[in-house]
Amino acid sequence: MTSGITERVTTGCGYIYVTVNSDERSIFEVFSTLGKSGGCASAQLESICRLISMALRAGVDAASIVHQLRGIRCPSIAWEEGKSILSCADAIASVLEKHTTGYDGKPKLEDYGLAKNLAGQCPECGNLLTYQEGCFICQGCGYTKC
Repeated sequence: MTSGITERVTTGCGYIYVTVNSDERSIFEVFSTLGKSGGCASAQLESICRLISMALRAGVDAASIVHQLRGIRCPSIAWEEGKSILSCADAIASVLEKHTTGYDGKPKLEDYGLAKNLAGQCPECGNLLTYQEGCFICQGCGYTKC
């Protein structure tokens, strides 16, 4: 028998709903939903969650999974409760992290070697964007998003 909890997380792609199910020992499986089913992003999220669930069932430590997913970036990031959500994978990692550190609502804060620039990544050349004068600007290729 498993019990679970579903959390809504804001991402650059919209709201993602992450469900974490546990048995009497530990986290057992993870599911996620993003928008309407059938899209490419939904398929990628389903595959990520299937792999996470398979790894958890095989005995891989959830903290190791969090370490691998944390910091994966998309061009569009989101902010939730004063923290950046860099991608859908990063959102899943944030939910898993909460549940691997206990249910007291106080996740461990760890530095995973993330870049401190949280403006995002240039969709054209991949360089980090900087925030200047109300716009996101790429110093590499000149891309701007105002």
